[in-house]
Amino acid sequence: MDRDGDGDRAAAAAAELHRRLQDALARSRRTKTQLAGLAGLARSTVNEALRPGVVPSAETVAALARALGEDAPALLDLRRRAAVPTARHDTGPGRPIGAWHPHDLEVHPAGVVPDADAPGRDGGTLPGYVGRAHDRALAETVAAAASGRSAMVVLVGSSSTGKTRACWEAVQPLADAGWRLWHPWDPTRAEAAPADLVRVGPETVVWLNEAQHYLGDPRVGERVAAALHTLLTDPRRAPVLVLGTLWPEYARAYTRLPPPGGPDPHSRVRELLAGRTLAVPDTFDTDALRTAAALAAGGDRHLADTLTRAGDSGRITQDLAGAPELLRRYHEGTEPEKALLRAAMDARRLGMGLHLPWAFLVDAAADYLDDDAWDTLDDDWAQTALDELSRPGHGTHAPLRRTGRPRRRPTGDPAASRGPVYRLADYLEQHGRAERRRVCPPASFWEIAADIATPDELVHLVDGATGRGRDRHAVLLARRVRDTFALRDLAWMRERAGDRQGAEDLYRRALDAGDTVALGGLARVREEAGDREGAERLYRRAADAGDTAVLRDLVRMRERAGDRQGAEDLARRAADAGDTAVLRDLALRWEDAGDRDGAEHLLRRAADAGDTAMLRDLARMREEAGDREGAERLARQAADAGDTAVLRDLAWMRRDAGDRQGAEDLYRQAADAGDTVALRDLAWTRREAGDREGAEDLYRRAADAGDTVALRDLARVRERVGDRQGAEDLALRAGDAGDTAVLRDLAQTRERAGDHEGAERLARQAGDTVALRDLARMRERAGDGEGAERLYRCGIDAGDTLALGDLVRMRESAGDREGAERLARRAVDAGDTGVLRYLVEMRERAGDREGAEHLARQAVDAGDIAALGHLARVVASDRQPESEILRYGWEPDGSVSAPW
Repeated sequence: MDRDGDGDRAAAAAAELHRRLQDALARSRRTKTQLAGLAGLARSTVNEALRPGVVPSAETVAALARALGEDAPALLDLRRRAAVPTARHDTGPGRPIGAWHPHDLEVHPAGVVPDADAPGRDGGTLPGYVGRAHDRALAETVAAAASGRSAMVVLVGSSSTGKTRACWEAVQPLADAGWRLWHPWDPTRAEAAPADLVRVGPETVVWLNEAQHYLGDPRVGERVAAALHTLLTDPRRAPVLVLGTLWPEYARAYTRLPPPGGPDPHSRVRELLAGRTLAVPDTFDTDALRTAAALAAGGDRHLADTLTRAGDSGRITQDLAGAPELLRRYHEGTEPEKALLRAAMDARRLGMGLHLPWAFLVDAAADYLDDDAWDTLDDDWAQTALDELSRPGHGTHAPLRRTGRPRRRPTGDPAASRGPVYRLADYLEQHGRAERRRVCPPASFWEIAADIATPDELVHLVDGATGRGRDRHAVLLARRVRDTFALRDLAWMRERAGDRQGAEDLYRRALDAGDTVALGGLARVREEAGDREGAERLYRRAADAGDTAVLRDLVRMRERAGDRQGAEDLARRAADAGDTAVLRDLALRWEDAGDRDGAEHLLRRAADAGDTAMLRDLARMREEAGDREGAERLARQAADAGDTAVLRDLAWMRRDAGDRQGAEDLYRQAADAGDTVALRDLAWTRREAGDREGAEDLYRRAADAGDTVALRDLARVRERVGDRQGAEDLALRAGDAGDTAVLRDLAQTRERAGDHEGAERLARQAGDTVALRDLARMRERAGDGEGAERLYRCGIDAGDTLALGDLVRMRESAGDREGAERLARRAVDAGDTGVLRYLVEMRERAGDREGAEHLARQAVDAGDIAALGHLARVVASDRQPESEILRYGWEPDGSVSAPW
């Protein structure tokens, strides 16, 4: 391949394109700013397009040609010849960025402007682009990639806030450099990404618009995250740029830490996204509105049109994407149209795919219509309503867009969908997630979903049904689930509700499908039923099948049966399989029972298996037995293996026993091994001994080694001696290192000292809503309700749902029940259903069972599984005891299910 010849021809075409554009600008006698307004482009885009050597995007060239009165086809042909890719690679997925149309990458087309001339593809050109703060941060990431460093950023914002357009604008400099762009799509996003990520080569943009379809997929999401991490860290494939977009609710779900002991389905995704997300605001600020107005005045008719509608609201991108028109059609639609849209909204928020079958929408809509509305329907009601909903109303936007994409089902699946498939408009999907968050879909939804949903969708729907206590429907859905993980989860739910037989049936179904992990659950159910022999047999089968987690249960059973040797043998087997914690737990139980020698024997076995954490317990036991030399020997052995915490633990025991010098010696040994926590502990002992100067020197040593907690301690010392500025400087230094806790701590110190203004200033400097919330709580406890509420509201405005919960509590305690409920609903819409549970408890304590039931139902319908017990407790009666309610669950209409 003649790459040199291609490059020469491309360079000549680029030079000719630049000359013709510059000559046309000179003839027009306009400035670049005037040209930007006339072309509907950002001034930075025009500046970049007119730089020598730059090959603008096809859309930019077309807009400039129209504004300058030039021959657009001729200029676009030059642009095409100039954009021959010059990247270092010829293989790998994707194609040159310049070969993509932004609409193909899911950039929302703008609505039609009345009498607009020269319409572009899909009903209109893109409006001029208004850069905002996130664009500057995004440009820095792109520049890093262009300079040779692989990078990734995911834009997080609500629907139609300009995330995808921002990504498109950001990659234009890379288009000029010949980069490729790959949009994983076919056959599905979840299938395309893991299949081809290994083939991505240098100078490629990986385009993950709506990244939840890649990272949130229950089957491959973690694999995609791992593959992306490998791609970003492999120097042989650098540079690459990964760009993605997410709605805030998905970002929160993926980055939220799991509860202790709970499942962690997004651990790799959480690690991947750490430090790689960028918030996109819902509205234009004053500067952005001013820029938009200037572009409108310069001839951008899209922006001029939307500014007349959006006014000062700042919701410019939403209006351009047709959001107001979509909402109007939803709210003003006929009852059948609303029913179809609500069924689609519920389907998307509960985990069904983008493409919803005609059969599902029509059959599910039945129970969304009341009897009066149903009786007025004619035979063609469904098709009439769907035809109206699929009609474009603003540009190319329709509430339910009919799509030709087939609905993929596994070969041989008997459930087939009739007719075409439809896709709900993004903006209506997100609107539905908020508006219908506290609503449980009706029976028709669950019944038709059980027949039509794909296996992957069924997994999500089972979760949605069980989380809302609709257990009868969850079981109906689970009968078609091929994913044994879902069967096990549902079995655990049945087990927790006291339905042993239901749990056992589901565990056996999972086991019949080849899931040997279900043996552990089945054994547990048999044990709880009193069948110890059967349980132990099942536990042993599970262990033999490779499930070493059940060895813990077997150890416990053998121990209860008095078989200490059998328990030890099993614990050692677990340790050999890598789970030394079983040995440790057994050792601690033996120690509590007075068998110190036996416990030490087990701990030594665990330590011999390579678990240095066991040396900590051994050292403690030796110290308690008076063998100080043996304890130190074990602690040094652990330190040599990298676990200096043992030396600190031993030092603390010496200090607690009054041996300050012995403690300091051990702390110094740990500090010499690089343990900065030991430096802090040593500083504390020096301060206790009255050596303030020595303590401060040690704190500074720890801080210089990167220990920000030492900065907090040092700031406290400076504050106590009256050096307020020194304390603030240290707190700000910690904040710059990413630890805002020091600023929070100092803010609370100032608040306690009565310096309310200084405290609030520091809390705001922390840039951390936790600091404001902590300060608000302090003011509330001090009786300053007004000051507390003001700070809570500041936190709420910054997205702190915990502050919202605190304000709910304040409103309820003050007797403002209506205000409390209103705020609680806002918290639920933000994803925090725990606030409703708190209100339920308060209403129960006040004797308001009716109010408690009303709120508990909202929490349950919003999918708060923890609220199921609250609701069962509130509605329980002699006729329907709480245990029976929890066992059989609820019907979609909210009534208690009959035994099933």
